Amino acid sequence: MAPVGGRTQQPHVVCVPYPSQGHVSPMMQLAKLLHSRGFHITFVNSEFNHRRLIRSQGHPSSLVGLPGFRFEAIPDGLPPSDKDATQDVPALSDSIRKNCLGPFKELLVKLGELSEVPPVTCVISDGVMGFGSRAAVELGIPEVQFWTASACGFMGYLRYSELLQRGLVPFKEKNLDNQDDPLDVLIDWIPGMKNVRLKDIPYHPNEIMFDFMGSEAQNCLKSSAIIFNTFDEFEHQVLEAISGIFPNIYTIGPLPLLCRHVPADDSQIKSLSPSLWKEDRECVEWLDKRDPNSVVYVNYGSVAVMTEQHLKEFAWGLANSKHPFLWIVRADVVMGSDDSALLPPEYFVEIKDRGKIASWCTQEQVLAHPSVAVFLTHCGWNSILETVCEGVPVICWPFFADQQTNCGYACSSWGIGLEVKHDVKRYEIEALVKEMMEGEKGKELKQKALEWKNKAIEATDIGGPSYNNFERLIKNDLHYDG
Repeated sequence: MAPVGGRTQQPHVVCVPYPSQGHVSPMMQLAKLLHSRGFHITFVNSEFNHRRLIRSQGHPSSLVGLPGFRFEAIPDGLPPSDKDATQDVPALSDSIRKNCLGPFKELLVKLGELSEVPPVTCVISDGVMGFGSRAAVELGIPEVQFWTASACGFMGYLRYSELLQRGLVPFKEKNLDNQDDPLDVLIDWIPGMKNVRLKDIPYHPNEIMFDFMGSEAQNCLKSSAIIFNTFDEFEHQVLEAISGIFPNIYTIGPLPLLCRHVPADDSQIKSLSPSLWKEDRECVEWLDKRDPNSVVYVNYGSVAVMTEQHLKEFAWGLANSKHPFLWIVRADVVMGSDDSALLPPEYFVEIKDRGKIASWCTQEQVLAHPSVAVFLTHCGWNSILETVCEGVPVICWPFFADQQTNCGYACSSWGIGLEVKHDVKRYEIEALVKEMMEGEKGKELKQKALEWKNKAIEATDIGGPSYNNFERLIKNDLHYDG
């Protein structure tokens, strides 16, 4: 491209995800896609997560010198820490909106003064990182927001003020399993969301998070455009309702499938991992030794935590099912503990040669493995999309926020899942695993999951709606015809 004043005319997008694995991953996928289309990328992590990303990659140089793809970091306002875990979400969220605007604006100004990079042409900020769009507007830079969770979750967050007005919040988590509880009552007043229960609405019992998520969702409506990591047929009713409120949206998902269009010759960028944890490479080797469609894969994501008792109920439920399982157990998954070694020695005798426990893995690779038959998940949006991409049905145990919404949709509208009661019991886990692996209902859910897989592939094929929406995004809101 022709230089202007010593700098190229190459478009330059600055991507700023929320500092959590579930947000970093889809933003990285979008960044790779844009890079493959000729964009210079600056990827902005928090300083805390930048250090974690370096550790997970194995060497500081792994993030330096990538052609047209640079990493920067800004402080999150929290005390320094080298803990290899997701930070306290309420404290992090509160600190972000109080402390990140200034440092991010300074970074944008610095990038504008660097002769070795093109001028910044757009900021793509996470839908819950509203300061990114605000900084761009204040500096006269075009901006777009990327809502990295589900569209149904987004619509739920937009209704937080109405939940308050109707006196429906706060509600007590301990009542979630009471079959006569009003939380099981269907509600019909949210546009585009039919046949949902009150407990399917994304809810944060923490006051800081309730205010943060509700206000950040509303802030998205002030943006020039909103990107969603979903596809039209998967969430068509709620997407139509969102379009009625805010017409300039782009559905470009599932991003894992859209990313198959990143050229192989862009290998250095394509192989760049967004993982903030060091991945256990032995997981796939273990799966290689299992029969096709024989393994239960279990992963609660990067944020969900549980009590020690719940961990043991999951453990013995999996063991008692007698089916092989791969279980990802983060060191911080048990509340108040940094030690995952809470299972007795006799448990490991029981699951010998049948179960593998690891600390982290490449989930897309695991779900794509032919031995994996079912996914026991917390229902984070990335997990839902990744399991859809591979046609794997789910057993759902949501932790908080839009995970509850995704669970409700997976078990009803999408027809790919069965739900675990919040107060999990081992006999329930055993029964659900057996039903999924051996029962008629499991076969029905597997068939539906495969149907959604085919629809997701079609959506992201060349000429498919998600593919075409990505093209429109580039030309209309990123203003590039390359």
